[in-house]
Amino acid sequence: MAVTEHSLQALRTAGLADVDPEIAGLLGKELARQRSQVELIASENFTWPSILEAVGSVATNKYAEGYPGKRYYGGCEVVDEIETIAIERAKRLFGAEHANVQPNAGSATNMTVYMAMLQPGDPILALRLDHGGHLTHGHRVNFSGKLYDVKHYGVSRETMRVDYDEVLALAKEHRPKMIVCGGSAYPRTVEAHRFREIADEVGALLLCDMAHFSGLVAAGEHPSPVPHCDFVTSTTHKTLAGPRSGFVLCREEYAAAIDKTVFPGLQGGPLMHAIAAKAACFGIAMTQAFRDYQRQVRANADALAAGLIANGREVLTGGTDTHLVQVDLRNARWTGKDAEERLEQVNMTANRNTVPFDERPPTVASGVRLGTPAMTMRGFGTEDFTEVAAIIADLLSEEGGDVAALAGRTDALLAKHPLYPGFQGWPTYVTTG
Repeated sequence: MAVTEHSLQALRTAGLADVDPEIAGLLGKELARQRSQVELIASENFTWPSILEAVGSVATNKYAEGYPGKRYYGGCEVVDEIETIAIERAKRLFGAEHANVQPNAGSATNMTVYMAMLQPGDPILALRLDHGGHLTHGHRVNFSGKLYDVKHYGVSRETMRVDYDEVLALAKEHRPKMIVCGGSAYPRTVEAHRFREIADEVGALLLCDMAHFSGLVAAGEHPSPVPHCDFVTSTTHKTLAGPRSGFVLCREEYAAAIDKTVFPGLQGGPLMHAIAAKAACFGIAMTQAFRDYQRQVRANADALAAGLIANGREVLTGGTDTHLVQVDLRNARWTGKDAEERLEQVNMTANRNTVPFDERPPTVASGVRLGTPAMTMRGFGTEDFTEVAAIIADLLSEEGGDVAALAGRTDALLAKHPLYPGFQGWPTYVTTG
């Protein structure tokens, strides 16, 4: 069986490799996979060793329903300090009036805002999923599309950027109670100030979902939506490079409604180990080293986009303002699905993605979404990403390139920048994997 027999006394001190070598072995394989791939999924990152330590800490043992100083359990004096630090750091980092750091995921942050401020059936205006939005921005299979009357704006067919005249016209037509900006596959700056003007004109609340670019905001590499929005939501595991989780920022007037919706409205006891990791994540994001990292994320994205274009591949909007590059394959031999599978053959991980006005279904798609945070964390610079672009361009050429030769070039890049080199804080199965 997967779990080996041990005495109760032995279990009190045994490590995972002793108790469950099957799972330990699979975790070792996952680390080996991460080390052997050029990770280009825009929503993924390699977090700091310190964050891994916090996520695996004893704070996972503590139940702490409620908020600091107002818990429904005893023994919360230490986790109260942890959560308070996380809240204060989030507010300071983003210049926010209020922060709730308890949501377990990005989807939960958007659900929180909707449920705090809207009633089922209320109108929302948000970016279409196939134009770069997110499932929680009103897709019909998601809770947001089922509970609310969501209308969608898109991008211009000519520029592939948000058409603010269209947003205003739709807002006047549908009179939404909330407008949502931001998305998961939009490579250009989210101009929150322009959405604010539109929201004010129709009397709507404004939510920015900055899950993808919050690390850039923290480092000053993307304009902050916080001054212009009633609510700002984010994950912590994308460009912020923290644990897999989320948080909500809002104006003080909405603080009580947001807090009450998170608990007891949507969640019970918060994940205190994740909140400890968020506190550390926000602390790291205040440093010059983090700002340097984000500056490199941006430079690498520009190098990736420029390299793809120089080698004959089409890039949506002709470039990027963020960490994200969308390869447009509508005029190519390959589909998005083809591209994802071919990239895997040369040890690169990415995901197929629809492009605006895509005639292929999402399971096939006409684009592939690429991001630079993970490999920048690993140490890649602009020259490395220029080489990544050249490999991808050759692989997705009409001829298809020499897969074996291109895989060798990928492996050479990986060898230059090992992942978590020499880290000794994990069990043996990881450090020797």
